[in-house]
Amino acid sequence: MINIGVLGAGHLGKIHIRCIREIKNFNLVGFFDTDNENALQVESEFNIKRFESINELIDAVEVVDIVTPTISHFECASIALKHSKHVFIEKPVVATAQEAKELIAIAEEASVKVQVGHVERFNPAFLAIKDVLNQPMFIEAHRLAQFNPRGTDVPVVLDLMIHDLDIILSVVKSDIKRISASGVSVVSDTPDMANARIEFTNGCVANITASRISMKNMRKIRFFQRDAYISTDFLKKESEIVRMKDINPADAGPFDMVIDLGQNKGHKQIMFEKPEIIPLNAIKAELEAFYQAIIDDTPPAVTLIDGYNALDVAHKIIDKIYFE
Repeated sequence: MINIGVLGAGHLGKIHIRCIREIKNFNLVGFFDTDNENALQVESEFNIKRFESINELIDAVEVVDIVTPTISHFECASIALKHSKHVFIEKPVVATAQEAKELIAIAEEASVKVQVGHVERFNPAFLAIKDVLNQPMFIEAHRLAQFNPRGTDVPVVLDLMIHDLDIILSVVKSDIKRISASGVSVVSDTPDMANARIEFTNGCVANITASRISMKNMRKIRFFQRDAYISTDFLKKESEIVRMKDINPADAGPFDMVIDLGQNKGHKQIMFEKPEIIPLNAIKAELEAFYQAIIDDTPPAVTLIDGYNALDVAHKIIDKIYFE
């Protein structure tokens, strides 16, 4: 059993605390939160120890789970890493790409595990189709949310779009050739709506839209690849695969969907597949995966490099919105 402590016990921090309590291989030692009123409430609700400082908590554990506001991620993670503690850190990994680079260097020197909380990697709908993805050449993502004041201190690119950026970068194994983007501020001081087009050197194009002032919630991504279309609904936890295969019309059944490609190019049969979705708690799953990476001494599912890459692209998109 590994001793773990939580830094930050706000909305998401409480969810982490609940999940950690359900993981038998973690021993939740306690938490630290700067908000005294909130800390007293968490201490009472969960009946766990409240530490009086970050250093006191870090000294008492082997793993530090950082769920504080993004602006404090670098400081918290740096202290933990310099004390040779394993670190789980929520997304965005830190505030800037430069901080991410510095954190990577600190982590390498510490020789410990660091995992970034890009939770959509563990969404059961994505897990059901990720092994089917094979060099998609066009990707379209929509992540729309109804307005919530929480998170409006950063652009929607860092608040919402970064989820899809991480998914796309994990799927497309290619360098980025060009980024174009636009965005608009409606109710906050930073962009509340944004659209980005990312062109990769292998020819793949990703079109990504994010909004936090939508009338409805939506988290969908679609992948188009040779002879297949794959769609995933992160919110409803549903996925669908549409495949095409060559077929002789004479062999088609009465209910088969067959299209004629014309000009003697043959025929294709369209097949619909609903992959099995295995229900799971994605946050609990990512924390369990982190435990396993520590025990097995294997790379975490979402590395610091992954966190840096998503953050770097996010800031390039923000720069395009502000300066071009």
